[in-house]
Amino acid sequence: MEKSSKKIQKIDATDKVVGRLATKIAQILMGKDKPDYQPNLDKGDLVMVENVDKMKFTGKKLEQKLYYHHSGYPGGLKEEKMGVVFKKNPAEVLKKAVWNMLPKNKLRKPRIKKLKIQ
Repeated sequence: MEKSSKKIQKIDATDKVVGRLATKIAQILMGKDKPDYQPNLDKGDLVMVENVDKMKFTGKKLEQKLYYHHSGYPGGLKEEKMGVVFKKNPAEVLKKAVWNMLPKNKLRKPRIKKLKIQ
């Protein structure tokens, strides 16, 4: 019987670029930083991120990057700039970045649940 090797990894997001931070978090959630990585098993650690409101953005992303959401009805495409989303909830920007970096399979939802943003 194999013992669970899940740990809690704390990350401070102060002055870190969003994309580079998201790739690091995604790798930890998938367990790619461990020697016994298997793509079909969820062996990643829990990740706790602090100070997300102090993240750094490169270029003009806050004014130019758009997030889209569709209601499902005709003409229901909504768009919001990254700066507006970041003002409302800075954690949402990081969560969306990590979500899109995880593999699109059945393990995606359980992996994103192991991401705790404070």
